[in-house]
Amino acid sequence: MRSAHSAQTGTSEYRVEKSRIPASITLSTGDNVEGSFFVAGASAHGSIPERVAEILNAESGFFPFEVGDAPATRTVLYNRTQILTVSLTDGEARRDPGYDVASPREVSLHLSDGRRLSGSVRIHRPEGRDRLSDWARHPDRFRYLEVGDTTVIVNVAHVIELSEDDPS
Repeated sequence: MRSAHSAQTGTSEYRVEKSRIPASITLSTGDNVEGSFFVAGASAHGSIPERVAEILNAESGFFPFEVGDAPATRTVLYNRTQILTVSLTDGEARRDPGYDVASPREVSLHLSDGRRLSGSVRIHRPEGRDRLSDWARHPDRFRYLEVGDTTVIVNVAHVIELSEDDPS
């Protein structure tokens, strides 16, 4: 049964409005793809906007990604297992719940494509259990690495080596 509003407007009551978040994806092939993720105005965790990392960690398989320039945009489906990194310029990592109280660690990552990335990770664990090894054991496949003003979402399945940088 359709609601009165959806019957009047011709839209489905199941339609979820989405916004586009520009991103650059690095694939396991070495290709970089520029485009946009589709995110909902509210995440499964409350009224805050959905984050790209939530989309990537939500399930396995494929996700939609918009590529191309208007008017020739198209939506393609990418396999999550083939994503090495996703770069965002919107500061998404800072919107992660608990960001301000999480322990920051300066780290270096060696990825399966040969790249080395350095930046900061936040470890959301109680004091004494906030080591880099605790971050490495977290169940989410896609994790934040902050590199300057860029949020890089890293597929940990493609991390060969992880080390903490000397803070001095």
